[in-house]
Amino acid sequence: MAWKHLNRLRRYTQSSLWVVPFIAIPFELAATRLLHLLDTWLGWPFLGIAIQGAQATLQAIVTATLSFVVFTFGSLLVAIQVASAQMTPRIIATTLLRDNVVKYTVGLFIFTLLFALSAQNRLTDEVHQLILFAAAFLGLACFAAFFYLIDYASRLLRPVSILTKVGDQGLAVIESVYPDMSSGPQDSRDQHPALGSPSRVVPHAGRSGSILAVDLKTLAGEAGRVGGIVEFIPQVGDFIAQDEPLFNLYGGAAALDDDTLRATVMCGSERTMEQDPAFAFRIVADIALRALSPAINDPTTAVLAIDQLHLMLRTVGQRQLRTEEILGPCGQLRVLFRTPNWEDFVHLSFAEIRACGSNNMQIVRRLRAMIENLILTLPAYRHPVLHQELGLLDREIKKHFGCPEELRLARTADSQGLGGHSGKSRPERQA
Repeated sequence: MAWKHLNRLRRYTQSSLWVVPFIAIPFELAATRLLHLLDTWLGWPFLGIAIQGAQATLQAIVTATLSFVVFTFGSLLVAIQVASAQMTPRIIATTLLRDNVVKYTVGLFIFTLLFALSAQNRLTDEVHQLILFAAAFLGLACFAAFFYLIDYASRLLRPVSILTKVGDQGLAVIESVYPDMSSGPQDSRDQHPALGSPSRVVPHAGRSGSILAVDLKTLAGEAGRVGGIVEFIPQVGDFIAQDEPLFNLYGGAAALDDDTLRATVMCGSERTMEQDPAFAFRIVADIALRALSPAINDPTTAVLAIDQLHLMLRTVGQRQLRTEEILGPCGQLRVLFRTPNWEDFVHLSFAEIRACGSNNMQIVRRLRAMIENLILTLPAYRHPVLHQELGLLDREIKKHFGCPEELRLARTADSQGLGGHSGKSRPERQA
């Protein structure tokens, strides 16, 4: 159970905005006592500020930092609502609440606020000059941090910034789930060896939810210990209800304890990118679809989303995707664990955007540039599904653009969507 609880705790702390400001409280208590001891020992009179000046300075710092905290949280909530409405709600947990700049800036505000309050409470007939100097320095740091946060947040909430963050996280999880570079067409998804009927089926117990992560190391170790094979039936990102089949056990794995197996699976109410590379594609595609909706009608943002899909899809195409068979130290099959294959990623990248944006000149030109670039840069065994997508795109273009001049323009690949180097238009493909 340790893996599941530690993983859940780690995810919660990473996506919670209150943790860093809360940790700032004991740090402030320790820093206040340490500086008072140091001030008493040094006896520095270098500021020379009297009681009234110290009170006014500390009160101004308290007022300013309290205002910073209120304004930051209020504006952040409004910004999150606007960003989730214009792009997708799935960016809240995956990007906005995980941003360290926001967390540590609020932590600085809380630290300074409590430090100034503590200094006020200890202000009697004597002014502790070192304490006052530290409070003034922290107050100036809060002003600088607040101005920086306003500039940073305005840049962070732009679509290109959000898309870049999601794309970077997607590339990281792709490299984690598919660590090996592709060595040839043999890494394409094949059916696993026929195992026959399972000796025993372990159902899911507990609350229904999405599969977030699986402790594959423990699964393989348990299967190797009893000399059996464990098949994880769903896929990371799938929704699983109570009592649905979770594991198929073969051979000696039938002796494994149900609770031990269930402890290797973490479920939650919302998908994450921890072991789910397809979720990064899903978020970027959702942003593109929202931008193409009649309510927003922002095809340029959709083109920016396609840029990130292009980058992630090319990275996936260069990786070895056949990872469903996890072997033991001696090469025996121990765990069957399914992950998305090349066709899954291609369909996720193209199908919905093509359906919603095939009437838009920017989208069809950018999609064509993406397909042609992938055909040019990826190995030949990745090409068939890309040629299929190109044929589907040609058919959609023919439906929406009737004039020969528009049809010729729509069949021209353009990495900017519209406005880049047009080059030569592609001849019409036969259906």
